[in-house]
Amino acid sequence: MNTKKIAIAIDGPAGAGKSSISKVVANELGYLYIDTGAMYRGVTWAVLDSQIDVNDQEAVEALLPSLNLTLEPTASACKVFVKGKDVTSLIRQQQINENVSTIASYKGVRQYLVERQQAMAAVGGVILDGRDIGSVVLPDAELKIYLTASVDARAKRRWLEVQGTPNEQTLDEIKKNVESRDEMDKNREESPLVCVDDAVVVDSSDMNFDETVAYMLKLIQETINHE
Repeated sequence: MNTKKIAIAIDGPAGAGKSSISKVVANELGYLYIDTGAMYRGVTWAVLDSQIDVNDQEAVEALLPSLNLTLEPTASACKVFVKGKDVTSLIRQQQINENVSTIASYKGVRQYLVERQQAMAAVGGVILDGRDIGSVVLPDAELKIYLTASVDARAKRRWLEVQGTPNEQTLDEIKKNVESRDEMDKNREESPLVCVDDAVVVDSSDMNFDETVAYMLKLIQETINHE
């Protein structure tokens, strides 16, 4: 059996299940999962916590050198630390959801985090997910997957997740937020969301979570066997 460990780049729009699926797949393979979205959320949290205007790109980028943003892999996910503070639960608040696409559009923020992501991925046996992994962060990844689903499917999944939580919203509100994030991610100047030519497109609109995980594991095993 081929035991080579490869680098896997997973891109796709907000709410496609990239992070939750990538965590399970990485755990199955014994790979390191690097949650790039959580890194952007960590920067967004720091900006808001510092009471900096999210639309002030210069002020946001000036904050970066002081953040000491780090990830600590765990069995099920990644813990996110900013200036030594564990912000893992804080970065999932609705205020972060509403501002992360703006922060992620800034060139300085992307350069700051891409350098960290590439350094972490250099060892191999990694899964990274985000918006520009196959195009910018890991252009030489052995396997690139574009994980997507319809807007309605993504909104409904998010709606089911937040039922009974402090972040509860209506299905219509969530659908509008998903559409807005799609628009921003696809049209931003720096590293927009794209499906690169050599990516395998996986549309999970009609697949449940376990089916999507199984399909992605099959794709990965086929890639490893061909290496």
